[in-house]
Amino acid sequence: MGYQAVYERAMRDPEGFWGEAARLVDWDRPWDRVLDTTNPPFYRWFAGAELNTCFNAVDRHVAAGRGDQPAIIHDSPVTGTKESITYAELKDRVAHFAGALRDQGVVKGDRVIVYMPMVPEAAIAMLACARIGAIHSVVFGGFSSRELATRIDDAKPKVMVAGSCGIEPNRVVHYKPLLDEAIELAAHKPERCIILQRPQEPGTLIPGRDLGWAEAVAAASPADCVPVAATDPLYVLYTSGTTGQPKGVVRDHGGHAVAMCWSMANVYGVKPGEVYWAASDVGWVVGHSYIVYGPLLTGCTTIIYEGKPIGTPDAGAFWRVIQEHGVSVLFTAPTAFRAIKRADPNAALLANYDLGCLRALFLAGERCDPDTLKWAEQILKVPVIDHWWQTETGWAIAANCLGIESLPIKPGSPTVAVPGYDVQVLDEAGHQVARGDIGRIMIKLPMPPGCLPTLWGNDQRFVESYLSAQDGHYLTGDAGYMDEDGYIFVMSRIDDIINVAGHRLSTGGMEGVLASHPDVAECAVIGAADELKGELPVGLVVLKAGVARDPAAITKELIALVRDQIGPVAAFKHVTIVERLPKTRSGKILRGTMKKIADAQEYGMPATIDDPAILGEIEEALSAIGYAKGR
Repeated sequence: MGYQAVYERAMRDPEGFWGEAARLVDWDRPWDRVLDTTNPPFYRWFAGAELNTCFNAVDRHVAAGRGDQPAIIHDSPVTGTKESITYAELKDRVAHFAGALRDQGVVKGDRVIVYMPMVPEAAIAMLACARIGAIHSVVFGGFSSRELATRIDDAKPKVMVAGSCGIEPNRVVHYKPLLDEAIELAAHKPERCIILQRPQEPGTLIPGRDLGWAEAVAAASPADCVPVAATDPLYVLYTSGTTGQPKGVVRDHGGHAVAMCWSMANVYGVKPGEVYWAASDVGWVVGHSYIVYGPLLTGCTTIIYEGKPIGTPDAGAFWRVIQEHGVSVLFTAPTAFRAIKRADPNAALLANYDLGCLRALFLAGERCDPDTLKWAEQILKVPVIDHWWQTETGWAIAANCLGIESLPIKPGSPTVAVPGYDVQVLDEAGHQVARGDIGRIMIKLPMPPGCLPTLWGNDQRFVESYLSAQDGHYLTGDAGYMDEDGYIFVMSRIDDIINVAGHRLSTGGMEGVLASHPDVAECAVIGAADELKGELPVGLVVLKAGVARDPAAITKELIALVRDQIGPVAAFKHVTIVERLPKTRSGKILRGTMKKIADAQEYGMPATIDDPAILGEIEEALSAIGYAKGR
């Protein structure tokens, strides 16, 4: 069955479609209804059903004869270590750590915050929570104490599970002091902390509160899987960049398990037993969905990589991992490939490796500029699939579904709506815009299984944040358009549509033009305040390694390129070359912060920023072209 037929069936008969997809999951009790519509806009999938996510991700594969298959491969160039864990070994380790949590009083419905580096124990802690029906909330390792404290106060965990430290290429990040300070700052006090002591920097344990991981596990007997309601929360994940009261995205057990299994087979085209690598972090939604749950629910081998795309040791790091572990499908952020392209523009290091095992590359997390996509296609000689989704949805909204039908690729587009998503482009009055016109991208309710049913402890904020812009629709927060073939083009966040003398223009479109210049590795365009025209676009570009041309000549070419391809209406006159762009640890460029710098406004340090020192560099660069004055 081709894409169009599958999509139409999902739209016409969602209960039949997802009821059939649910056969991929083992249930302890069947559902009363596939979709409970009795309390809109709070829709619930598989109401009345019971299951255990950990059983589905681990135990059932052992029972089916996959016990000797690697479940997790940990590859850590920063520590020089590698480890392969079979499904049988994973079951034993998860059951014992679940027993350790149970020994500390954790029961079904309790919250556990996981604050860990990229080590197998992070996944083991998540699965152990799922095993006993506890709700995990993973916080990116190394997050500031204040941000961790706000999450402690919102989730109110009974137990904290943390690593003593994280390892970066050139430094050790001390997690334990950050954890101690966060608990001191928080009003809620967790009863116990279980600390994974890493040899690079063991933490100082506080008597009566802290317990070593090894000690906790040694004293524990294995815990059995506890059935939970399909509508019970599996985890809470706080959206990145949150300040003040955080937004905790809730993921339920039943809909999530079905969405993960269906998407692995149909979006990514991956089969049980294959090696799947999502080069992200367990602290982000990609890590939850496609490092831990998606691959393991499917019976794949997943890779936990503690390293970088470049610098560990070089821009051939990804190629080594793919060859060494036989990766079939790689999923990473466009930022990673832009970093590789900048460091090794001709992909010379690729000649050292055989990537014959690789079948496809998927990109998501930031809009993928056509130049990066074409470069990746050219060097890898496999389909490069840009797809689009959010923390809130938990899996792809738009994609080229390789497991259904491989559609023609249009650079700049994540292709078409994934079956189950009714994607619409609306104006501010709620009317559908003409094909090709930019509007607000929305999803008609109900959304498919796996998407957030609400925010943790705050139904009202869920409605206000996502459902109030247009009745019966979820607001993605992204702006873009749909072409005549139904291809979706996500151009920017709604806030990044700039108004130049009454003309609504997409910064994403301008970034695509800048990225097409042969000397540009990556770029960002922001809308800076202008007294005459309201806003004017300002470009910031990072050049590829080895470019030695006159910067003034390059900026002149860039300005001419935008004026030629978008037109004089863009009023694009200002561009500056910088060494690097400020990003979150997940690779998202901090455009909003750069806009505040350009407009000389006060701004808070973004909680997820990778390197705060970059903001000073950006302020200096913007000052040189007439912005960031008066700060």
